[in-house]
Amino acid sequence: MAVDPHNYTSGQWLHLNKLQHESRRIDFNFDALCEKMVELCPGASRAVHWDKREGGFNRVFIITMDNGSKVVARLPTRVAGPARLVTNSEVATITYLQTFTSIPIPRILAWSDDQKNPIGAEFIIMEHVAGIRLHERWAGMNTLQRMQCTKALSMLIRDMAQLEFPAYGSLYFEKAIDPRLRVGVAGGYCVGPHCGSMYWNCGTGEKELYGKRNKNHGPCQQETGPKTSSYCSGLIDTGFARIPEKNSEEQPLPYRGSIDEHLKLLEISRAVLAELTEHPLVQKAAAPTLLHADFHKRNIYVSEEDPTIITGIIDWQSTSIEPAFVYVGEDPDFAALPTDLQDQENAQETEDAKKAKEGAVICSQTFDACLKGRVPKLRAARQLDDRLYRLFRYCHSSWRDSAAAFRQELIELSQHWAELGLPGAPPYVPTEQDLAKHQAQYTDLNDALKLKDGVMRMLGVNSDGWVQEDRWDEVSATHAQMYQEWMRTAEEAEARGEDSMSAEKARKLWPFDEV
Repeated sequence: MAVDPHNYTSGQWLHLNKLQHESRRIDFNFDALCEKMVELCPGASRAVHWDKREGGFNRVFIITMDNGSKVVARLPTRVAGPARLVTNSEVATITYLQTFTSIPIPRILAWSDDQKNPIGAEFIIMEHVAGIRLHERWAGMNTLQRMQCTKALSMLIRDMAQLEFPAYGSLYFEKAIDPRLRVGVAGGYCVGPHCGSMYWNCGTGEKELYGKRNKNHGPCQQETGPKTSSYCSGLIDTGFARIPEKNSEEQPLPYRGSIDEHLKLLEISRAVLAELTEHPLVQKAAAPTLLHADFHKRNIYVSEEDPTIITGIIDWQSTSIEPAFVYVGEDPDFAALPTDLQDQENAQETEDAKKAKEGAVICSQTFDACLKGRVPKLRAARQLDDRLYRLFRYCHSSWRDSAAAFRQELIELSQHWAELGLPGAPPYVPTEQDLAKHQAQYTDLNDALKLKDGVMRMLGVNSDGWVQEDRWDEVSATHAQMYQEWMRTAEEAEARGEDSMSAEKARKLWPFDEV
């Protein structure tokens, strides 16, 4: 077999490389999978070609049959989410949307959420989607085509957002979930526990660091309907479950925070979130809303002849029902503003670059206008002051993000409490001494983030240090040189008696693994 179906082979990581690969290995019977796919193709007798594609959470096999037909199989890795739930939810979400909307989604031919099946792994087998990926077509589209495509995609979001749900959580087939953990939905479906990785310690290295202590995964509902307060409890409980039981023997940098600091900040956040959930504007922007979890060009297919026609949306894994405001702040890449928009008047910029920026602005404005004009749930959310919802995004991951980042959100809320229309006194009021200490730590945090951003840009990698396989030798060698130069500079500064940097601090600040 020319390509390994079991191991991750598309790239390497500069951080936890061995563990990253181990967590993405899938042990299963590939021949049995191929046989199953052939059975599902009328007129086919054997597979003649197969193509493996890998994402961060799935392995995809595109099989071509001897009659020319194609079928797709998707297998989740261990970092995708909890066993059984993640597959059942994806299938239930797809079939629910196919029943109650006209969103184009490839038809499911067979699936199993039981690893004890003859294939030996959870799987979803689907029809091959028609058309071409939008990210392959986007560069060749003119501004009018991009605007029309953006409008069409906005209408798909409208169709999703119009669906009504009684609770926050993930969608499942009703019989798959314990009656104590489900809220019924029409058509034999239910809202059950969130199956996204946000609520489960399934990320690389998380189970080893945190264990499996969190038991509050939803669904979030009370007798009177979906309540943001119960949603907040799930986030806070997840935050507590992600704090190690004991401090590391190695002293962390001060901005990271100790276990006690994080525990105190989470308790404060519980009180702050209780106030935020009662704010009328937050309640108005918290309607239970189901939207695609990764609605970007790589998961969108369009007609090869007319790229304004959407032919398919793929990868519905971890799609869940969240408060509408959760979806605000990060627009899909087809509607995102250029990061260097402020340089629009740069005299050095080419005419093509200026036109590309202008086109991106038009798409962003089109997207915003469509959502505010056609999607009431998202209109309220997009008009909400971001200071009223940012804490919801960080409280479940404070240990990963640092105490300083978490505390900054609490401080900003405290300082603008009355301005934001929140009643009474804020639950958290830092002293001048607290603020001075925090400012020093927050400065260190920003310096660390700038260092990481600079290293990422120079190496051309993402935040977890993933490197495409054919670039690995070059990037890993450059990374080693950069690290050694960084440490040499720190050691020289320490030898001169400078207080700003030491070799130990430099080692802890480096964003990827030591080399």
